[in-house]
Amino acid sequence: MTPQEVADRAEIHDVIVRYGWAIDTKDWALLDTVFTDDAHVDYSSNPGGKVGPYKEVRGWLAKVMTAFPVTQHLMSNIDARLDGDRATCRTMVTNPQGAATKDGGLHFFFVGARYDDEFLRTDAGWKIAKRVETTLWFQGSLPDELLIQR
Repeated sequence: MTPQEVADRAEIHDVIVRYGWAIDTKDWALLDTVFTDDAHVDYSSNPGGKVGPYKEVRGWLAKVMTAFPVTQHLMSNIDARLDGDRATCRTMVTNPQGAATKDGGLHFFFVGARYDDEFLRTDAGWKIAKRVETTLWFQGSLPDELLIQR
């Protein structure tokens, strides 16, 4: 590997990690640094998930994530493949989540998924131009009150 390839892979890794921090802290401005402005995002494998342009999906995330005060996106097995100013990356994620309930407690469930991303090198560094999330497993259930809001 060349020094540039090592640097590119490290930057892509950092983008993946930044995504997790942005979602888990509900920092939507930080999330904007992860995706290109015209990115296509597909979260449709999630119950009630959304697919579409990043700007629309970001608005949806900001709304629905209020129901989940606790999330923890644990990324692993980050496999980046470089091709000039483009790259593909697949990442495994384990995501314990705590949904707010009417009684004030948290209802916990767990999701295992894979992200398949297409990256572009931009003037601001590597960014995700396309993301497809595939839910691989789901342990537990969504709370009833969350299902009613849908």
